Amino acid sequence: MKTILRIAAILLIASVTPAFAQNGGADIYKAKCAMCHAADGSGNTPTGKAMKVTSFSSPDMMKMSDADLIAATRNGKGKMPAYSGKLTDAQIKDVVAYIRTLQKK
Repeated sequence: MKTILRIAAILLIASVTPAFAQNGGADIYKAKCAMCHAADGSGNTPTGKAMKVTSFSSPDMMKMSDADLIAATRNGKGKMPAYSGKLTDAQIKDVVAYIRTLQKK
């Protein structure tokens, strides 16, 4: 019986952990990214339009690997500032995971 409870607890923790990461990514995205990239990732904000932000659903952005998006977030790209030192590697990965959910909508 104890073994079954341990397995159930492990499965429960494993199933909940990705949801926390996604919510963390969503919260960080809303706080740090949405002002330029828009809540839906379209770049359709006054700042996004002024900076010519590319929509996350554009073919070029869809082709980018997670490593490319992580590097762009960490090091900055074009007019986008670098978030190295402002966000942890785990937070950056969470944001990229959240961006992938925006691309599916």
